[in-house]
Amino acid sequence: MAVDDTPTFHEVVPLDELRETGRTLTAVDGTPIAVFHHEGEVRAVNNRCPHMGFPLTEGSVEEGVLTCHWHHARFELSCGDTFDPWADDVDTYPVEVRDGVVYVAPEPRRSEPPAEHWRSRLDDGLEQDIRLVLAKSAVGLLDNGVDPGEVLDRGVRFGVRNRADGWGSGLTILVALANRLPDLDEQDRKRALYQGLAEVAGDCAGEPPKFDQEAFDAADVPFERLLAWFRENVEVRDADGAERVLRTAVAAGYGPERLTELLVTAATDHRYLDTGHAFDFVNKATEALDRVGWDDDERVADVLASLVRGLATARRAEETSSWRQPVDLAAMCEDTFDRLDDLVAAGEGATWTEPDGFTDRLLAEDPETVFEALETAIRGGASVEQLARAVSLAAVTRVARFATSNEFADWNTVHHTFTFANAVQRAAERTDATALYRGVVDAAVNVYLDRFLNTPPAPEPTGDPDADPAAALEEARLAFEQQGKVEAAGGAVADFLAAGGDSERLKAALGNALLVEDTDFHTFQAYEAACRQHDARDDPAERRTCLVAAARYMAAHYPTRRSREQTFSIAARLLRGERVDGADGGAAAGAAE
Repeated sequence: MAVDDTPTFHEVVPLDELRETGRTLTAVDGTPIAVFHHEGEVRAVNNRCPHMGFPLTEGSVEEGVLTCHWHHARFELSCGDTFDPWADDVDTYPVEVRDGVVYVAPEPRRSEPPAEHWRSRLDDGLEQDIRLVLAKSAVGLLDNGVDPGEVLDRGVRFGVRNRADGWGSGLTILVALANRLPDLDEQDRKRALYQGLAEVAGDCAGEPPKFDQEAFDAADVPFERLLAWFRENVEVRDADGAERVLRTAVAAGYGPERLTELLVTAATDHRYLDTGHAFDFVNKATEALDRVGWDDDERVADVLASLVRGLATARRAEETSSWRQPVDLAAMCEDTFDRLDDLVAAGEGATWTEPDGFTDRLLAEDPETVFEALETAIRGGASVEQLARAVSLAAVTRVARFATSNEFADWNTVHHTFTFANAVQRAAERTDATALYRGVVDAAVNVYLDRFLNTPPAPEPTGDPDADPAAALEEARLAFEQQGKVEAAGGAVADFLAAGGDSERLKAALGNALLVEDTDFHTFQAYEAACRQHDARDDPAERRTCLVAAARYMAAHYPTRRSREQTFSIAARLLRGERVDGADGGAAAGAAE
């Protein structure tokens, strides 16, 4: 049986009355509709301005253009299309005049389905860096059943093509938040995508686009030669040459494991590039492909090529005084690396179990103790993943015990070590390249260098098992809303967990606190890495340390002005049909709303 899609018309106003007043407001099936008589024609549009909801009946019409008086958004009256990309198009409705009476059907004339509309608006928001449009798009896409992975893919593709400097903090934030979407409630998933997309758009705003190098025509180059070429080009800081090699490796059909090996080997040829950011970017780019797919060679090549300039131009830690004086840590690293193949060979076939007190040895005051612990473990068969996991715990412990008597900027010092170690561990899940042991050593050296930031260490809370979990969670929330409540936030998290609180609920609460603030790059990283380390561990004390560290770091950086949350709130309310202008709007407007 055919479905009758004929619109149902509702009586609105006598034509003569509309001709005299020029406009009227009606409500049909709960939809507020502004009806205009202009240049001999009757037009009907949604009364809510799509920009921020102001009543369009309070606007003006001239030469076929409807102008909202709040922010001066302009619309072509007959079709609803906007002159101003930041405003969005307004819905228009079919009208009929029967026997001198105007009728309106409340079904909007839409040229495309809602999901397709919001895909297009997402592209507009990214291209023009319009946060309100990005917020509406994130809400509209998820409300219309679009998979978050598709939203991530569109953001990543835009970011890698529209920033000549390549992968940066915006794309890292977007992927980090996408990784944690399962931890968040429905509304916070929309917030997370909005925040990530806004960071990508901001990174690309005003920047020149990236112009690609091409792969070599040779398609049968052995991987070992491609690896040597890639390392050599990065070594001499030739980003264009390195990109051609990388694109050749993709075109040759090498998969995630080999491509990751190519990148992480070059990323560990020098020490702790750009305080760990270069390696973390490599990890986040490969995590992005894990989520959106390695099946499209063009996408893989574009995403990975965006990393090359950063690798080639990165600052190298062995060139800094802290790695050379008073102890030549870079030379100690090279000594270990010279023997790395032999150490790995000695441990081949052996099974390593982390010994008691291993974390304490990594936190030692003497670098010799740290190097000896690592070398003994490698000789005993420890994998990169096992060692990176242990170093990550030592690094997050530095954050959990960071003394607030230090300078505020030093929060980032311990933070960088932790997120770098976390990235090395994640990369080890994708490739078993021996070069990754160098990343483990780099992270351990930084744990050693960070020791003074735990002098004296802040006491790490263990929590009160008799605490009320709900009250502890509220205490944590209040700590984020007051400046400097670092210990209160850490203590509240420890109390919550000690009293049997559900860590999934805690991660969601921390995620909400993260997303309602004007959070910076490092704080997004801190939350994501801490949650990941928490999830990868079974020991309750280790899991507690990870989330205490996250809460302390967040509390040190909160509260903020929450300007981005205001934008998101406006977008969410508009898409729910709520008014945000704060005006009463009169009896007719109130009835229509």
